[in-house]
Amino acid sequence: MADSRDDARHLETLDRDLARFSNLEMATAYVSRPMVGPGVSLIFVILAGLAAAIFFGQANNTLIVVAAACLGAYMALNIGANDVANNMGPAVGANALSMGGAIAIAVVFESAGALIAGGDVVSTIAKGIIAPESMETAQTFIWAMMAALLSAALWVNLATWVGAPVSTTHSVVGGVMGAGIASAGLAAVSWSTMSKIAASWVISPVLGGVIAAGFLWLIKSRIIYQDDKIAAARKWVPLLVGIMAGAFATYLALKGLKRIIKIDLGAALMIGLLIGGAVWLVMIPAIRKQSQGLENRNKSLKILFGIPLVVSAALLSFAHGANDVANAVGPLAAIVQAAQSGNFADAISIPFWVMIIGAFGISFGLFLFGPKLIRMVGSQITKLNPMRAYCVALSAAITVIVASWLGLPVSSTHIAVGGVFGVGFFREWDAERRLRKARLEVPNRTVYGPEERRRRKLVRRSHFMTIIAAWVITVPAAAIISGLIFFGLRAFLS
Repeated sequence: MADSRDDARHLETLDRDLARFSNLEMATAYVSRPMVGPGVSLIFVILAGLAAAIFFGQANNTLIVVAAACLGAYMALNIGANDVANNMGPAVGANALSMGGAIAIAVVFESAGALIAGGDVVSTIAKGIIAPESMETAQTFIWAMMAALLSAALWVNLATWVGAPVSTTHSVVGGVMGAGIASAGLAAVSWSTMSKIAASWVISPVLGGVIAAGFLWLIKSRIIYQDDKIAAARKWVPLLVGIMAGAFATYLALKGLKRIIKIDLGAALMIGLLIGGAVWLVMIPAIRKQSQGLENRNKSLKILFGIPLVVSAALLSFAHGANDVANAVGPLAAIVQAAQSGNFADAISIPFWVMIIGAFGISFGLFLFGPKLIRMVGSQITKLNPMRAYCVALSAAITVIVASWLGLPVSSTHIAVGGVFGVGFFREWDAERRLRKARLEVPNRTVYGPEERRRRKLVRRSHFMTIIAAWVITVPAAAIISGLIFFGLRAFLS
C-alpha cells in the first residue's frame, strides 16, 4: 500500500513538472511568435544588401548602393504587407479563398507580374514630380532618393501598424516631393502633376465606389430579387463574367503587359471586347451545368461567383506586381544608375537583380504581415459575400480603364477600398429603401427605431474615418518625413 501511494505521489509530481514545461513552451512560443516576422524581414534586408554588393561590383559608391538596396527591400516588404490586401481582401472576406490560399495565389502572381511584366522604364525622379535639373549633383540626387525611399517605407509601415490601407504610390510621390523641396526648394516641384495626384484622392475611391455599387444594384435587381433566382443567374452570370473577363483583359493590356508590348487604349479595348465576348459564350453552358440541382436561394448564387472571384484576385495581383514593384525599386534603380555613371537626368532602366529584390520583398511582406490588412479590407469595413466581392474586383479594373481614358492618375488602393465602401454604403441605402417600402405596404409593421438603425449600420464608421484620414495625410506626411531625413543625411555625410 505504501509503495502504491509513493508511486502515485511520484506520478503527480511528474505530471506537475510536465505541465510546467508545457506551460513554459507555450509561453515561449507566444512570446517568440511576434518576433518571427521581423526576424525573417531583417534577414531578407541583409541578403538584399549582400546581393547589391555582389551585383553592383563597383569600387566607388558600393556602400551607398548596399544601403539603398536595404531600403528598397524594406519598402518592398511594406508594399506586400499593405498594398496587396486590396486585391485579396474581398475574396478572403467573401470566403471564396482561405487566408492561406489567398497568400499563396498572391505570392505567385505578384512575383510573376513583377518579374515578367514589371520594370517598365521609370522616368527620372518618380514620374516627373521633381525637375531633374534642379538637383545640383549626383550625390544630392542619391541622398534625395534615399530619403524618399526611407520616408515612404516608414509611412507605409506606420499605416500597416494602425490598420489603414494607404497608397504606396502616393507615399513614394510624397517622399520624392519632400526630398526635392528640401534639396532644391519649392520651385523644383511640378505642382501641376501634384494637383492631378491630389485630385485622384477623391476621384479614385468615388469612381471605384460608384462602379461597384452600380454592379451590385444590377445583381440585386436582376438576380437576387427575382422569384426564380437560378433562371435569372443562368441569364446574367455568364454576361457578368464576360464583362469581367473583358475588363481584366483590357486592364492587363494597358497596365500589366506594358514592358512586353505597348498597347494603346483603343487596341486594349478591342482585345477586351473580343475576350469578353468569347468568355461570355463559353460561360453560358458552363453556368447552366454548374447551376443544375441548386436550390432557389441566395446561398446557391454564391457558388456561381466563386471561381470568377478567385481568377479576378489572381489577375489583380499580377497587374499590381507589374505596376507597383516600381514603387519599391524605382528610387533604388535611380540610385544605382547615379552611383554607377553619375547620370541622373535620363530615363532609368531597372536592373534585373533590383527587380528580384522588389518581387521577393513584396512576397515576403505579404506572407509575413499581410493577413492583418487582408482581414481589414475583406471583413472589417463591411460584410462581403462573393457577389459583393465580385463587384469590388470588377470596379477596380473598370476604374483603371476609365482613368486611363481620361488621363487621370489613380491609386489602386483607393479604388479597391473605395469599391468596398461603395458596396457597403449601397447596402445601407438599399436596406433603408426596402424598410421604407415595407412600412408603406404594412403600416402597423414593427420596424427598427432610429437608434437601432444607427447601431445596425453596414459600414463601420471608425474604419471609414481612419482610412480617409490616412489617405489625406499620406503625401504631406511622407514629404515631411523625407525632408527631415534628407537634412539629416546631408548633415551626417557632409
